[in-house]
Amino acid sequence: MKIEIKSKKGLRTILSIIVDKKSIQAKMDEKLSNMQKEVALKGFRPGKVPPAVIKSQFGKSIYGEVVDKILRDTSSKAIDEKKLKVAGQPKIDLKQFGEGKDLNYELQIDCLPNVSLKSFDNFKATDFKVKIEDKIIDGKLKEISEQNKQFEDKNDNEKSITGDQVTFDYSATVDGNKFDGSEGKGVQLELGKDLFLKGFDSQLVGVKKSETKMINAVLPATHPKKELANKKTKFECKILNVKKSKESKIDDNFAKMMGTKDVKDLKTLIEKQISSQYSQALNSITKKEILDQIEKNHEVNLPQNLIDQEILIMTKNLKSEDKEKHKVNNEKLAKSRIKLGLLLNEYGEKNNLKVSDEEVRAEIQKQIKGMPGQEKMVLEYYQKNPNASQSLKGSIYEEKIIELIKSKIKLVTKNIDSKEAEKIISEFNKPDLDDIKISKTKSPDKNKPKSKKISKK
Repeated sequence: MKIEIKSKKGLRTILSIIVDKKSIQAKMDEKLSNMQKEVALKGFRPGKVPPAVIKSQFGKSIYGEVVDKILRDTSSKAIDEKKLKVAGQPKIDLKQFGEGKDLNYELQIDCLPNVSLKSFDNFKATDFKVKIEDKIIDGKLKEISEQNKQFEDKNDNEKSITGDQVTFDYSATVDGNKFDGSEGKGVQLELGKDLFLKGFDSQLVGVKKSETKMINAVLPATHPKKELANKKTKFECKILNVKKSKESKIDDNFAKMMGTKDVKDLKTLIEKQISSQYSQALNSITKKEILDQIEKNHEVNLPQNLIDQEILIMTKNLKSEDKEKHKVNNEKLAKSRIKLGLLLNEYGEKNNLKVSDEEVRAEIQKQIKGMPGQEKMVLEYYQKNPNASQSLKGSIYEEKIIELIKSKIKLVTKNIDSKEAEKIISEFNKPDLDDIKISKTKSPDKNKPKSKKISKK
């Protein structure tokens, strides 16, 4: 194989690659030999079909498979030999090919730019410390108490009122006919929350234990069976029990029911949870301060194909007119993300930062613990989606880089209360007019600017 640099302009390199016909023929012979063991043709015993017969039957497809593999292997070898850092998928331009001929092709490669990092020593950012007031903690404690209220039986002749818990069986019909899911047993509703069907709760106000109540309701527009969507439905409800809420006492017994030692311990847990929520949002602001300075202090020549790919990802869910309307801003944002991604990755590599599989597993376990009742779903999501685990690894890698940068720069501590925190977060999350149409992400970080996620292997 002969490899020559045909041209090099900016970030684009074109390699000329020639694979001699003898090497190609050797691969063809090897392929024919392997196929001889497997091919079964009428008139020949298995494994005894002559190579010439196989070639006459499958020659074109065999040549295509062989050349396809040679192109993959030789282009990869050429890139490694010339020590090129590839940005995106290289393009192949066949110049000469065909059985009995040398394979001659050009490989067009857009390379990643050489990134020269400047010192971060003079960077400054704000480190927010939030004091959670007692009234905020007490309010959350009351909310938890309301969510976990206890109920006690009413007298059999007492009618239900809003706030009571009614337990019932039901049998439903649409146009007088039963349907899948038309029966339910032991359904519990807290009247007034309207969690079942719109207007259902209010019709259960005034019922008593052991009586039957006919209720009219409309099935939701999102019903899984389209023929039942928005259908008027009659529910025959057999009232099994009516309970009233007990006075909620926020004491040590309640705290133990919530899994803590006592009320003080429960309040400490609530304070940590609220503080963590504020910290996550405020850390995004600190991160943006750092990223803004990194981007402003560096010039990086970006490959156009990476910019185009990023724009495609950002705008894949937009209409054509919206893409065109925000074309300039989308390109600006794409460049910002790619530039920051390259700069952060360079900093991570220079400081030998890595992410272990154990760290990824620990983060997944953290997510599982944060979603009680959905543990199996979260675990299966990562098991069935390898790309999700890789993306998570990239996020952890990026956060490691940011934390290292924080340790090197001047962080100015700012002590604030929850009201100030809400105001700062609200201002930060106000969308720029040009960014409104850009696809939303689930990341807590604000879209502008944001570094492109790094995939660190």
